[in-house]
Amino acid sequence: MVDQDWSGVRKRIVELSALPASQEVFGALGHRWTLEDPLGEDELAELEAQIGVRLPSEYRAFLARVAAGGAGPSYGLFPVRRVQGRWRWEGDGAGLADLSRLAEPFPGRGPDPEVLDRLLAERPEEEDFEEIEEFDTAFEAWDERWEAVMFAPERTAGAVVVCHHGCAQREWLVLSGPHRGTMWSDPRADDADLAPLLDTEGKPITFARWFTGWLDKAEQAVRQSSAGS
Repeated sequence: MVDQDWSGVRKRIVELSALPASQEVFGALGHRWTLEDPLGEDELAELEAQIGVRLPSEYRAFLARVAAGGAGPSYGLFPVRRVQGRWRWEGDGAGLADLSRLAEPFPGRGPDPEVLDRLLAERPEEEDFEEIEEFDTAFEAWDERWEAVMFAPERTAGAVVVCHHGCAQREWLVLSGPHRGTMWSDPRADDADLAPLLDTEGKPITFARWFTGWLDKAEQAVRQSSAGS
């Protein structure tokens, strides 16, 4: 695999942010086109020592050459920061990742289908209850069981949340295991399941392709908008 060339990416983002039409890009009001400072080699080494795993090469190079976070897909790339001597990712949903388990292989598979089938078969239906309060109580109890299965911490071991699309839709970057370096969507808030992001050929999308794909589309949209104004 050829390492991603990140040269010029930070400049492209800065130049793009100076165009009025850049504010029309989805999520720009969230990240405001700001970029964190890149991380130094000592900082990266300290981060990796804390989490117990070397970061995927594309992401590691991005942190060192472009930024520790900021402008990016949707509401931006979650920044990784040292807070009170400990490194962590910050953003809406970043806390879903268990930083103590990042060296464990990411499972890359869903819950036992039989368990899910049983749970779905037991899902309360409003028409089966005489009082809405009884239905609400039953559904809340069932929903707790559902979330305990779907959001079990071991399901996302070895990965970190790096982006939020809104409405609890997020994306993860896998750090460990056979899926290392790939991006996964997380629509579990809508009762769907974790799934790898795939290109048109059905191949997993890695961090570099995910980020540069966003930047290419953002530049194209801003240019078209600027030309038409």
